[in-house]
Amino acid sequence: MSDAVRQSYESLRELVRRRLEARGDAAIQVLDAEEVEPDVWQARLGEHLIAAGADRDEEILRAARALLAQLESHGRPVSKYTVDVRGAKGVQTGDHNTQTITFN
Repeated sequence: MSDAVRQSYESLRELVRRRLEARGDAAIQVLDAEEVEPDVWQARLGEHLIAAGADRDEEILRAARALLAQLESHGRPVSKYTVDVRGAKGVQTGDHNTQTITFN
């Protein structure tokens, strides 16, 4: 990882940390745990980020977009999907999925 990408990541993480501090120690602990075990803590971190309003914070969103752009420019794969699932049910992302829905 280049120094520019690392610095962008650290800047984004610091912005997120400051936003989560208002939610207390539990939110910060989830942020730290997510870095070690992302598959375990990702959903919980998402809940804290949304509750803290990070998903509407323009400074955080700009920093996240800048990081993604830098990753792409360094040949790192980034997600090809942008998904907003607020209020959605039965959502799937990815390639070649199959879903069967039965209405009663």
